[in-house]
Amino acid sequence: MRLYNTLTGKKEEFKPINSDEVKIYACGPTVYNYIHIGNARPICVFDILRRYMEYIGYKVTFVQNFTDIDDKIIKKAIEEKSDYKTVSENYIKEYKKDAGGLNVKEATIHPKATENIDSIINMISKLIEDNFAYVADNGDVYFRPKNFSDYGKLSHQPIEELQAGARIGIGEEKENALDFALWKSAKPGEPSWDSPWGKGRPGWHIECSAMAGRYLGKTIDIHCGGQDLIFPHHENEIAQSECCNKVNFANYWLHNGYINVDSKKMSKSLNNFFTVRDVAQKYGYEPIRYLMIASHYRSPINYSKEIMEQCKSALERIYNCRENLDFAFENAQDNSSEDVEVQNKINEYKSKFIEAMDDDLNTADALAVIFELIKDINKNMLGADKNNKKDIKKIISIFDELAGVLGILYNRKSKTNDDEIENLIKLRNEARKNRDWKTADEIRNKLNEMNVVIEDTPQGVKWTIKRS
Repeated sequence: MRLYNTLTGKKEEFKPINSDEVKIYACGPTVYNYIHIGNARPICVFDILRRYMEYIGYKVTFVQNFTDIDDKIIKKAIEEKSDYKTVSENYIKEYKKDAGGLNVKEATIHPKATENIDSIINMISKLIEDNFAYVADNGDVYFRPKNFSDYGKLSHQPIEELQAGARIGIGEEKENALDFALWKSAKPGEPSWDSPWGKGRPGWHIECSAMAGRYLGKTIDIHCGGQDLIFPHHENEIAQSECCNKVNFANYWLHNGYINVDSKKMSKSLNNFFTVRDVAQKYGYEPIRYLMIASHYRSPINYSKEIMEQCKSALERIYNCRENLDFAFENAQDNSSEDVEVQNKINEYKSKFIEAMDDDLNTADALAVIFELIKDINKNMLGADKNNKKDIKKIISIFDELAGVLGILYNRKSKTNDDEIENLIKLRNEARKNRDWKTADEIRNKLNEMNVVIEDTPQGVKWTIKRS
């Protein structure tokens, strides 16, 4: 497998630290609001990275943090006349609802910044001791990038250029404009924790370094997140971690591209800012996930009504084929002989899929393989002379296998209503047999209200659930 490493600016063969294990850290949300569609991209993309690593045989430890103390959370708590903990816990629950709707697997560990204060303080203490950080007169603690010779290596910017764009904000007591906060001294009314430098709370960057180190070790295989995190967040994580631990922090850095809305940058000021919850209410969650994987993860993608409709249509093709397979299997014969050509085709599609995913997680090409399989199923692999249960079962197995790696095809018809639907279809068949067209139409209308689409075929009535 080859991955594009932001650190080196090229595709590299993936070699894990341990041969059978992969350690991944993904930057999670700051939990002060519902996640927006821009947040959904890294969540979905790196969920697929994890799924694929597991698919090809690795044991994956996937850590995704929650930033549960931050200026935005404190501001939200003031607005809601609440407290930081109530706000963060509420939006963690809302995040999990959206992540579940997007079919994102739970992280192996979901650490919170406030649960790792001791690890953060220990790390800061070591950085101060080694002269990479200092305590300002007001109790803030800052990191000195100028003392880390490799600062700028992830964003590929010389420290002089970074220095030129840096500014000292009001109330900051820095030695240098490029210095960044590791610890913020307590302000009146704000939540705080005891530390050797007085009461305060952690800066944003230090929490990820501390949690990655605690849960995954001093050097990890893959660190990932959105392109917007390359500088300063990930650059600062590298500086803190490598100055503290004296070893390489992460071997591979993966970053996904931006999302535009109607070909414009998403922004509240342009009134084109959409939460995942809002979009899901209109189109459903799965088309959002499909949008995130329909292009290569490093490419920019565009969100629009037209594109979301295209995503829905593409998913319908996948679902229709899968349901055709179910119907064919139910009506197939249990022959003992198997078609060697079917197994050869299955092996060919699996090989093409793996080839696409091994090429820097190319989900666009992997989806193309699935649609190629669908075309072959519809044209050549099903039909009156292709009705062996064993062969169809193999096709179903590879279909579900490949779709499962991409995390799609998870809204198939619910088994809970199957008996009721089957009974209604049976009653409709009897009504039609007795030429009781009124009753047959009434039953069909009832099925329509249940979002059940029925199709009369020579093999019997085929039914599917209409997805919103």
